[in-house]
Amino acid sequence: MEITIHEVAAAERKPRPDGTALGFGQLFTDHMFVMPYDAVKGGWHDPEVRPYTNFSLDPAAMVFHYGQAIFEGLKAYRGGNGAVHLFRPTANLARMNISASRLCMPALPLETALAGLKALVRSDADWVPSAPGATLYIRPTMVATEAALGVRPAKQYLFFIIMSPVGAYYPEGFNPVKIYVTDQYVRAVPGGVGAAKAAGNYAASIRAAEEAKKQGFTQVLWLDACERRYVEEVGTMNIFFVIGDEVITPPLSGSILPGITRDSALRLIRDWGYPVVERPISIDEVLEAGGRDTLKEAFGTGTAAVISPVGALHYQGRDCVINGGKTGALSQRLFDELQAIQYGRARDPYGWVETL
Repeated sequence: MEITIHEVAAAERKPRPDGTALGFGQLFTDHMFVMPYDAVKGGWHDPEVRPYTNFSLDPAAMVFHYGQAIFEGLKAYRGGNGAVHLFRPTANLARMNISASRLCMPALPLETALAGLKALVRSDADWVPSAPGATLYIRPTMVATEAALGVRPAKQYLFFIIMSPVGAYYPEGFNPVKIYVTDQYVRAVPGGVGAAKAAGNYAASIRAAEEAKKQGFTQVLWLDACERRYVEEVGTMNIFFVIGDEVITPPLSGSILPGITRDSALRLIRDWGYPVVERPISIDEVLEAGGRDTLKEAFGTGTAAVISPVGALHYQGRDCVINGGKTGALSQRLFDELQAIQYGRARDPYGWVETL
């Protein structure tokens, strides 16, 4: 499909923010990409880059009533030579189609969706920050727009992409975070939608996250829904532990989001010669390793934070301080290497980066 581009006049564009004082997800660029879907009229049609504006949706739009909403998150990086780099955009869009399939939503035409994403980034290329550590966060989203009541797949959808210049996701930046382990709430169940990046998953996580925040913790570590023993993931990240000489991360069992950064980190760790195991690991095993001083480090992986070292876990009134509360060697190496690849400072042997 041909993509129509309607750009904002230069005199009407928003002022560019200070790249050294960005929060996360508070400011939005001049343009957006939109592509509607209508099952009766032949599917996806009329893709366009247009000025960032409000949507008008019928109060009966099915997204409001039955929750058909999915999204993705990726970033654009400003290289040292001024070029703009995208990190694994095709993988994100392919994962979005997996989420769409689980929620009975239409598959995106990947070639058009990727072309639209790149056209949008080009239109707002001067929004990609050049300040160290700052990036342009990209949020592809799909929602059901058909006006109808009745539990069934909608016949009309809207796919759109918006973008926001961002700084560090966590206030701590790359410093170790404190994680609260909950056994009261669960994120996902086997056979559910935990492996999909569905909006409802995040709505269901807010209560636990808010309670953890009130107690001074950065995020929540979720346990499995059946036994509430086995580690699954953090609210915004997949989780890794270094116990002894082994790197351990929970397997993708259907209730864990298959992170793009998780996959990238696994590739690097294995190529560096570390023994890596994807297996169930209980919170008791983690805490016992902490008590024996064999828990060398823990870290999370995700688009927003890239690599986030974990300095402490809190579970059932007990604190487990990891590596003296300091960043571990593997966490630091992963962060440095991924950032170097993403910003174009290092060779990319995996073909992960696309330069615009």
